Amino acid sequence: MQSQFYTLTDYPRGLPDRALFKLETQTLPELADGEVRIRNRWLSVDPYMRGRMNGVRTYVDPFELGKPMEGGAIGEVIESNDPSLKVGDNVSHMGGWRDIAQLPAQGVTPLPDLDVPEQAYLGVLGMPGMTAWTGLNLIAECKPGDNVLVSAASGAVGSLAVQLAKAKGCHVVGIAGAAHKLAWLESLGVEPVSYRDRNAHELSDAIKLASPNGIDVYYENVGGICLEAALSQLNEGARIAVCGMIDDYNAAEPTPGPSNLSQLVIRKAKMQGFIVADHWSSYPYFLNEVAPQVAAGKLAYKETVKEGLESTPEAFLALFEGGNTGKMLVKLDS
Repeated sequence: MQSQFYTLTDYPRGLPDRALFKLETQTLPELADGEVRIRNRWLSVDPYMRGRMNGVRTYVDPFELGKPMEGGAIGEVIESNDPSLKVGDNVSHMGGWRDIAQLPAQGVTPLPDLDVPEQAYLGVLGMPGMTAWTGLNLIAECKPGDNVLVSAASGAVGSLAVQLAKAKGCHVVGIAGAAHKLAWLESLGVEPVSYRDRNAHELSDAIKLASPNGIDVYYENVGGICLEAALSQLNEGARIAVCGMIDDYNAAEPTPGPSNLSQLVIRKAKMQGFIVADHWSSYPYFLNEVAPQVAAGKLAYKETVKEGLESTPEAFLALFEGGNTGKMLVKLDS
């Protein structure tokens, strides 16, 4: 059996060029003991993958040039040489960026038996959802009545963070760009604020107007002017959970930091970065809390779906151009 997969031909500087992604084909070897073969149906592309394209180790190993790329995926077991998994099992794994994955069974997880679409385990009930829950609850220690600000609030992580905060009884402000994203946030009961055509001072004023009582919790996905604007609106004892800083991911040169970091001292605020993998032992608690709400339709989530394996690089690059509302997914031919 043959597998098609993407490799990276060089490490990019700045926004990656489409030509750096090469679609290759190989004949898969016979299954070894403990291996399974999976036909992928859904692939995930996520902003963190840009960090794996720099050729240096951060909190995860970089992609190797000329080797199959990796990412979250959902598929069906079509061959198994491990007693823990059988043909027909629907599973999640990290053998993405390809149509057929051959992996050790220990890296494959059967999907929970819940009444939700299977691709939800790449989004609202997967790594992005778990990231939102972790940052809000374990890092920022969000509590009822807090004033909460979320950047990239219409994305896969941010859109769940704003809803979880709303469910706690918080006043929630969401930063986004496009008009349809702002309208969606408003429909969720979130005060929408646009960053478009604004500098940090103007954005700070807009946040103050949306949250006159300041900010107790800031969920950071962007950095740049969003962070500088948020720092100016912190209340005493505010907590900032730093999930990511997508504004810097494609920067060719070091970017200047906020000019007002002293607000952390003045407001006696806490700012903490986190990697969701370090908190994965809490995934069952997240699933118990969030999955029933998703199944009951109490949590809204959006997906931006690109069709076909060939569209995977374009789907990834669109993440840095505001091309997604909610989770960006690639649907493969069944």
